Amino acid sequence: MQRNRAVDISYFLLRIVAGLLFFQVGSMKLFGWFGGMPRGGTARLMSQVGVAGVLEVFGGFLIMLGLVTRPVAFILSGEMAVAYWQFHAPQGAWPILNQGQPAVLFCFIFLYMAAQGAGEWSLDALIRRKREALRV
Repeated sequence: MQRNRAVDISYFLLRIVAGLLFFQVGSMKLFGWFGGMPRGGTARLMSQVGVAGVLEVFGGFLIMLGLVTRPVAFILSGEMAVAYWQFHAPQGAWPILNQGQPAVLFCFIFLYMAAQGAGEWSLDALIRRKREALRV
């Protein structure tokens, strides 16, 4: 039983930190927060970077809450795969050479979350427990 609690806590922390980091990146792109984008300014909303910023702000927030985690994490995993292959891979074959390590890592963290779900410490789990209680 103790191991399950440690797994629940560590997965909760992974979800919070990954979501917060993603929220920060999106906020930098859309609102200029956290130091803003390189060369200043913000992304145009209907540009590829702007759409990525929207996914990162709202997706990161939903991941932190653990709300609709599976579909959101799947979309974010895909966003990171596109980011890697479009922006990093053309700069070199290996992530260490093309600075693509964060994109690869986020891609696989979110892919894992899409398969695993939000975990027990999440709004998804709270909603599930409330629905089960209503059925009884």
